[in-house]
Amino acid sequence: MECIEKQSAHSIPESNVSDGQQPSATRLQRCEHQRGVNSSLPDTFQTSHLLFYERFKAYQDYMLGDCKPSEVKAFTADYLEKVLEPSDWLAQWSTDVFDVLVEVRDVDFKNLKACVELVLPLQCDCRGCELNEDAMKSLLDATQHKVPLHELQVVYDESGDFDQTAIALEHLRFFYEHIWRLWDEEDEDDDFDYFVRCVEPRLRLYYDILEGRVPAGLVAEYQFLLKNCSQCFKQFLVVRSSLSTDSDSELDNVSMVEGLKLYDQLEMLKRKLHIIENPLLRYVLGCKGNNKQQCVQSRGIRASGIKVIHVVTVSCSNIQLQSLLSDRLQPLGSSEDTRIQFHTDPVAAVDSCHQGDVVIVLPGIYNVSSSIFLPDSISIEGFGLPDEVVIEKKNKGGSFLESTGADVTLSNIKFIQHDAIEGILCVRQGTLNMENCVLQCETTGVIVRTSAQLTMKMCDLYGSKGAGVEIYPGSVCSLVGNGIHHCKDGILIKDFADELDVMPSITMENNVIHNNEGYGVIVVKPNTGEHYRVPLDRSEGRYVAINVDQTFQNNNNTDRGVASTSSRKLQLSRQLSRNKEWSCSRAVQDMVDRQIFVSLQGNQFRRNNKGDFGTFFY
Repeated sequence: MECIEKQSAHSIPESNVSDGQQPSATRLQRCEHQRGVNSSLPDTFQTSHLLFYERFKAYQDYMLGDCKPSEVKAFTADYLEKVLEPSDWLAQWSTDVFDVLVEVRDVDFKNLKACVELVLPLQCDCRGCELNEDAMKSLLDATQHKVPLHELQVVYDESGDFDQTAIALEHLRFFYEHIWRLWDEEDEDDDFDYFVRCVEPRLRLYYDILEGRVPAGLVAEYQFLLKNCSQCFKQFLVVRSSLSTDSDSELDNVSMVEGLKLYDQLEMLKRKLHIIENPLLRYVLGCKGNNKQQCVQSRGIRASGIKVIHVVTVSCSNIQLQSLLSDRLQPLGSSEDTRIQFHTDPVAAVDSCHQGDVVIVLPGIYNVSSSIFLPDSISIEGFGLPDEVVIEKKNKGGSFLESTGADVTLSNIKFIQHDAIEGILCVRQGTLNMENCVLQCETTGVIVRTSAQLTMKMCDLYGSKGAGVEIYPGSVCSLVGNGIHHCKDGILIKDFADELDVMPSITMENNVIHNNEGYGVIVVKPNTGEHYRVPLDRSEGRYVAINVDQTFQNNNNTDRGVASTSSRKLQLSRQLSRNKEWSCSRAVQDMVDRQIFVSLQGNQFRRNNKGDFGTFFY
């Protein structure tokens, strides 16, 4: 019983003693039951607020260990047999329809079920139905009085005798609600550590979501994929069960084809779930947006045909006003169908815009609490230097800027992001032209989605915990004269296996990419087995092509004047011939062969921790 005593020390938090009460033997809190009008259900133990490390240790050290997926049930049964009271304890049987008080008479550990009897008189809460004593007895008779253990919550008892039972059932309930998947036991590759492959990443994802560290769009996509995967798996089981092992009938052949299609669909969904569940893959691959920013519709041109110049300022001097009038308002507002509106909030100004409007932000520090959505073709410009025109976003939520307009322009503004869980700028569709801006990031920097286009000139981007710029397949990205530094990676290029092989089109000229924690430029792509790979983590099956290519630091002298794909390959091959690390050469050569770069010249790479160019295989 030594291991049980250790588990108790790690899994049961100290309880607080209420004022005026004697301390009880139990170390768990009481969970007060939310009673209905006529309910008499007793309170249960409070076990749902366990910390990550408590659940982690329980699953790793006591419940699952190094079991395979096919061994999960047996390991779990063995764990429960050591810690559960075998009989004579009260519990609340909780389902989606009712909560009812029962007494546990015996436990079937092998099947993870308990043999129960109703506690009379009946103590029950129902939701959307009416259940009496006879109905509950009939229900129990139909189940042979056996109910799943994970549907039981132990009734609160101050003696401390049932603490272990309450904690063990909480670990069981949490496991089957948030960790276990119907298809886990069906994995053809059963020879792996289930805790390492599945439990730990799913547990981390659960707490990352709980603590607000995962973007809302990614959470929604994950839940959507889970639902679809469950439905697909159930359909697959139905088709598989209908097949006859020794029949060649036409109906069986049709079912076989349908089964293969469902199997392929299931594998694709499982792969996408794995990407989101794995913390590293979640970062490098990201997700497609699935939240409210995609619902913001373009307002189009005003019915009156009038265009508006929106001036944002809290206060300004006479000199500033005169300068604004002569430099910007008179040239822009010379037409009779132009009006001028004043605002104190840049978000309100942008929300008032229609296609063709201009927003001019005067010097000052503007604090905003919501995302700035750009669904129309408008221009936003700072009237001054970027360090003088500052917009700060301090609360959690979506991206700082969301651009879907056909032709949007940003210039001369500094954007500062605080306490964020999504990137500072996302170009979802359309075209965004950004010049002379400063982007002080918190999480990911600039994201360029499939079919979107970004032109970024003379900007300074830093501080991203992800990549400075993320470029998706099928996008067009032009980076000229920018500084990208002090990020996890400088530029991350995504080459997905399921994006119809549409490569991004990238122009990189005269940028300075330096002091990044990872690579200056990294390509993320599926592992086809055709590339030289260096193991990164054998337990996860991940590989990375490592590059420490110092010759690229002076590529501004060797790439100048590139005019075609063949000449780019020739010049880069000369550089690669001087590189002693074959994996580095392959990383860059692959980018050239795939014709990712339209132009690559004049860039400087300095002090990037892992190297200037690299490839991540997943």
